[in-house]
Amino acid sequence: MINIVLLCLFIAVMAYCGYSFRLLTKSGSIAAFVVGLAVSLGFGIKGLIILGFFFASSSYWSKYKRRNKVEIEGRHEKGSRRDWQQVFANGGTAALFSLLYLLIPKTIWVIGFAISLAAANSDTWASEIGSLSKRRPFFIRTFKPIDTGTSGAVSLLGTFAAISGAFTVSLLAFYFFHLSMVDAAIIFAFGTIGNLLDTLLGAFLQSVYRCEVCKAEVEALSHCGKKTTFTRGLPFMNNDFVNFSSGLVAALLGILFVWIK
Repeated sequence: MINIVLLCLFIAVMAYCGYSFRLLTKSGSIAAFVVGLAVSLGFGIKGLIILGFFFASSSYWSKYKRRNKVEIEGRHEKGSRRDWQQVFANGGTAALFSLLYLLIPKTIWVIGFAISLAAANSDTWASEIGSLSKRRPFFIRTFKPIDTGTSGAVSLLGTFAAISGAFTVSLLAFYFFHLSMVDAAIIFAFGTIGNLLDTLLGAFLQSVYRCEVCKAEVEALSHCGKKTTFTRGLPFMNNDFVNFSSGLVAALLGILFVWIK
């Protein structure tokens, strides 16, 4: 009982720090507490360390050379401070697998948990680090150069960052949960696949809008102080929905692979 209380206090302090350092909005800090609590109930401090690594590293890369990303952030629906939707989009699946492990303590849920965070980490590192590439990325739909920060854009630097992001989470899961090398390889592979799914969804299904002032294609509902016009994709498929879907599907595919192999 004392350990649970201490974990709750620790999670609350970390969530408050995230808000104080302007990494989270108020709603984001509350959501971070909920996700952290669910992870701690299922996987204890080990799960919190991996979750914390994802959040800390993602926040660092989001803030790194932020001045170079101002124009990119302007085209996105949200800034670098994560709200409750962004927190649940990246950590909700991990929280779900944590609660499943609490009810049914099987290694398969550990793998699902790790894949979801590996996918989220892979995607975030790809986006934040890839946006610093000196070369323009190419659009996966047309394989033609496109503006940096566009959903569905791919660059060499971003691809390397995506692979590194998935690998680090798989390595942490391998160490803390005493998994086999095969399990770690599965986490790495499907974490990377999660980033690929995110890229494909972003390119083909994510909602895109046009600014009627500057004529730029953006993901935001407003730009240049004016309401934007919907041009393509699915209206409900915003970046948060894409992130959640890609992480969940990657984890489910990884679990399916483990069951049938």
